[in-house]
Amino acid sequence: MSEVSPAEAAIERLRPLVGAEDEVSPWFRIGQEDVKAFADLTHDHNFIHINPERAARETHFGTTIAHGFLTLSLLPHLVESVPRAEDSPYRGPATMVNYGFDKLRFVAPVKVGSRIRARRKLANVRPKGPNWVLLSHDVTIDIENGPKPAVSGTWLTLMVFPPGETET
Repeated sequence: MSEVSPAEAAIERLRPLVGAEDEVSPWFRIGQEDVKAFADLTHDHNFIHINPERAARETHFGTTIAHGFLTLSLLPHLVESVPRAEDSPYRGPATMVNYGFDKLRFVAPVKVGSRIRARRKLANVRPKGPNWVLLSHDVTIDIENGPKPAVSGTWLTLMVFPPGETET
């Protein structure tokens, strides 16, 4: 038997899933308290996010909207809220690390009180070093009953495996 690194084993497990969509996340409601907390944390207190009366009066949104970066920042939570089987190809000794995004777009605003959910499809898997695997997922964050998604892009994630381990 030849020894295979955990990274090589992960690539073998994941390659057949390229092009397949994961299960869709449950819906998550964006509340005004979430938007206010994000505004306080990021120091972005634009009235379109934190002042419902003024937003209703002065914008075409009719209410406050979530920060685009708040919506995006919920992506890990949304994806992790999908139950994973014990034999999931994403499980194992790897540490998952955000690597970035390609073609990220904030397509439509999320009105406060709306519900969002994530969709994710594995687009590519490739080695990125002896103990690293680069995953590319096409992702969207849908708005319930919305004609367009809130966010669309390609999410890059590294699976980082401990050095020196092999599988037989």
